[in-house]
Amino acid sequence: MARRIESHFIAGPAGKLEALLEEPEDAPARGVCLICHPHPLGGGTMRNKVVHRLARGIRMSGATVLRFNFRGVGLSEGEHAHGVGEIEDARAALQWLRERNPGLPYSLAGFSFGSRVILRLGCELGGARLLLAAGTPTQNKTFPFLSHCAVPKVFISSTHDEFAPREDLERFFLGFGEPKRLVWVPAVDHFFADALDAFESAVKEVFDEFTS
Repeated sequence: MARRIESHFIAGPAGKLEALLEEPEDAPARGVCLICHPHPLGGGTMRNKVVHRLARGIRMSGATVLRFNFRGVGLSEGEHAHGVGEIEDARAALQWLRERNPGLPYSLAGFSFGSRVILRLGCELGGARLLLAAGTPTQNKTFPFLSHCAVPKVFISSTHDEFAPREDLERFFLGFGEPKRLVWVPAVDHFFADALDAFESAVKEVFDEFTS
């Protein structure tokens, strides 16, 4: 599916947020999706290769996609705020995206650190068609807020994720509220090395099913 892509700056709580908006060209968008990137202190940006594939898979499913850099990343203003401020960045970006596309249903997606941001925000807000969490880290983490989150949640993870061992994620997943799904992509590491095509296909398949 062809695309239109535009650069934008969005007013965030700590200053402007650098963003990329991608819209399908072949047909009107049937929804919108905000995508959040990996940990800023680990080099995560909206141009991360997994984030790029996440965005493309969702756009190929017919949604308008907004990627943005958290505060202090790229041209976004402000400083890293240990996840708390980044949730507010995502809230501002989602508001901008929804105001630009009134009436369209929304979803949230994120990779690694970004997946935890979208899960927190999406469960708080309610109303999303889908929360798509890729490579959700489990080490030294807890997820009590997911036990009662009724928003549809899909977790896509590598079978050999060093930050989310399979047995750990499966154990946490048992305690998450319904509706939920866990999808495994055979890959050698957290970043879906040598399996990005399979990851993108899984993203599109999930998004097609949950948002059609």
